[in-house]
Amino acid sequence: MPLTANEKKDIISKFARGKGDTGSPEVQAVLLNQEINKLLAHLKVHIHDAPAKRGLLSKIAKRRRLLRYLMAHDKNRYQELIKVLKLKK
Repeated sequence: MPLTANEKKDIISKFARGKGDTGSPEVQAVLLNQEINKLLAHLKVHIHDAPAKRGLLSKIAKRRRLLRYLMAHDKNRYQELIKVLKLKK
C-alpha cells in the first residue's frame, strides 16, 4: 500500500523544516504513519494477509525508532508531532 506521489508531496510540503527537506524525522514519521493507516485499513478487510501484517509491524517499529530519536534530541518537536499524529505518549 504505497503512498501516491501527490500524497507524499503534500505531506513533505506540510512537515518539511526547509526547502527540499525529505529526511527529517518529522517527515519520515508522518509518511510512515500514513502508510500504517493504509495497511490497517487493508488488514481490516484481508485479515489473513501475513505479509501485510509483517510489513505493518516493521513500519510501526521504524516509526517508534524515529520518535524515540526525536524525543532524545528535541522534546518540543516530539511533542508537536505526537499531537499532530494523535498518538498516545
